[in-house]
Amino acid sequence: MTIVAIGSIPLIMTLGNSMLIPILPKMQSELGLTHFQVSLTITVFSIAAAISIPILGYLSDRFSRKAIILPALFLYGLGGLLAGFAAARFDSAYLWVIIGRTLQGIGAAGTAPIAMALTGDLFKGGEQSRVLGLVEASNGFGKVLSPIVGSLLALIVWYAPFFAFPLFCIISILLTWIFVKEKLKTVSPPPIGKYVKGLFSVFHQEGRWLFTAYLAGATCLFTLFGILFYLSDVLETQYKIDGVPKGLILAIPLLFMMTTSYITGSKIGKNHPLMKKLIVLGLLLMTISFATLVFFSKLFPFIAVLVVSSVGTGLVLPCLNSFITGSVGKARRGFVTSLYGSVRFLGVAAGPPIYGYLMGWSRTGMFLTTAGLTLLVAILCLITIHAKKKKTPEESGEDSLFKKLQISTE
Repeated sequence: MTIVAIGSIPLIMTLGNSMLIPILPKMQSELGLTHFQVSLTITVFSIAAAISIPILGYLSDRFSRKAIILPALFLYGLGGLLAGFAAARFDSAYLWVIIGRTLQGIGAAGTAPIAMALTGDLFKGGEQSRVLGLVEASNGFGKVLSPIVGSLLALIVWYAPFFAFPLFCIISILLTWIFVKEKLKTVSPPPIGKYVKGLFSVFHQEGRWLFTAYLAGATCLFTLFGILFYLSDVLETQYKIDGVPKGLILAIPLLFMMTTSYITGSKIGKNHPLMKKLIVLGLLLMTISFATLVFFSKLFPFIAVLVVSSVGTGLVLPCLNSFITGSVGKARRGFVTSLYGSVRFLGVAAGPPIYGYLMGWSRTGMFLTTAGLTLLVAILCLITIHAKKKKTPEESGEDSLFKKLQISTE
């Protein structure tokens, strides 16, 4: 039940954007919005999360993970209520929807990234990688489930998905409150000066590959949400597919990503050389898929080729999670994993508006640019990620990647 509770946290986070993808065209027509304005409902959520994540990550290191996660889930649900009531009742609906989405973004900052740090705290060795794989699979499951749920709720009224957020949050709050038992801190948290000095030591020593790993995570989410935004628009405008059928089609590539993430997380253990190979392989599969999509315009062949990129994403993300979570000791894990979550959110934020622009520029150019980006990131990962087998922090009694620095405060 502890794993279920932890898995519910990133699932809630993914609903924040994915559940709204099917209703964006309807929101645009009902509120009289431009293509860019409707994309901002995704972007402001993600930017608010990206800005808030490092702050909440630091606070989770200083106090406790649950002390951040529970209020964050509450704020997330509150933002959904505000956006829903605004769409239903308010005259200046769009402005209040944006405010509600901003509150949700701040709340989302205290969900999945902190859940990664919490997993690192509670589980050891290969079990840690397995649970992190489940966390990423839960993230993927949320993306699979949310377009379908969003489409079903929209049958009632287009803004109904906003009112579903607080209901899901209540479930996650109860699971986390009851079943997640954190270990009591046996030492006082370090002074902020020492904490910051330790972080600088971390990034000075291992920043090169960490920043590449951050870039890889952001690229995966950027391409995922950009392509979903494109696909949602094509399904409605070109194929006249709406409602539940649209949600089911959007869920297909996400289902493959979720399944691959689960299998990858359960098999990699702490095998760093294998993780590096899978990261590079996954990015290359994404590159091949995006480059090939240029030649497919019919729906079913397009989805089949797109699935290859989803498999690639499912290979990359669990490996990045394990690398980054294991890169620093518990005292600073919340900040480092939260910074990773922050850049992932920036990738999500950039996806819809940039792909909206690229769609108006050139379909061929959009896919080839995407393929070029993933190829570049694959090369960077191949060069900068040094996959040496190391003992886990729990086995060595100190931070495994920074033993010589002696920066652990535990």
